[in-house]
Order: sequence, then structure tokens, then C-alpha cells
Amino acid sequence: MILGFDPGRDKCGIAIMDKNRKLHYHQVVESPKITTTITQLNQQFDINLIVIGDQTTSEIWEQDLKKIIPEKIPIIKIDERYSSLEARDRYWQIYPPQGFIRLIPPGMRIPPKPIDDIVAIILIERYLNNKSIFLNEF
Repeated sequence: MILGFDPGRDKCGIAIMDKNRKLHYHQVVESPKITTTITQLNQQFDINLIVIGDQTTSEIWEQDLKKIIPEKIPIIKIDERYSSLEARDRYWQIYPPQGFIRLIPPGMRIPPKPIDDIVAIILIERYLNNKSIFLNEF
């Protein structure tokens, strides 16, 4: 299982996906609860890879993750540029707009809740789409 991690100061996005792109879990988690949540998810899903966004606070979070996960689980940084824009569009695919929101042009719609978990999904997909590049790192 692959854990996607979108790091942030106040909240983080987490997703669990298998190599066949089946999504098993996604959630936005408050930053203070991340270590407990990831520890529980690792026990539940047997995580064997973590992909983490390379922007906001990623260095700090990578160090924190190394303290709570087994050494055998690699952490790979993924370019997360434009992932928030992509996640906003994906949000409306997952949760089609209802009522008057349908009348708002797609580029102007703002999701009513945080989408960090969808960013985590996109990070996993970026890894899977380019994993041959990352395999050369090991």
C-alpha cells in the first residue's frame, strides 16, 4: 500500500492507495493528530511506501515520519506544483455540484471543505505515473 501525504502547517492530507490505483482511505487530518493517524493506518493497511509533497513544510514532516515508521518504508518526495488546482477540479468530479453551484463556471467554484486529501491522492497518482523514474533512485 502507498500512503500519500500532503504536508501542511495546520492540516495535512492523507490517502492510501494500492498499486492498482484502488483508493482505500482518504482524509484531511489536523497536524497534531498526524503521527497517531499514520501509525494506526500503517497497522491497518501495511504501508510499504510513502509519497510526500515537496513544498510546504515537507522537510520537517519527512523527519517526523522517519521517527514513527519503520526504516524499511521508503519516503519519496513528489513535485506537488499545481496539485491544489488539480485537486479542486477533481473535487467536483468526485462530488458533482448540486443546486445553484452548478450554475457557477467550473473555474470559479471553490470546494466547501479542505481538499488536502485529494492532493494526497494526486501525489500517489503522480508517483504511479512516473514510478520508473523513481525506481532508479534505489
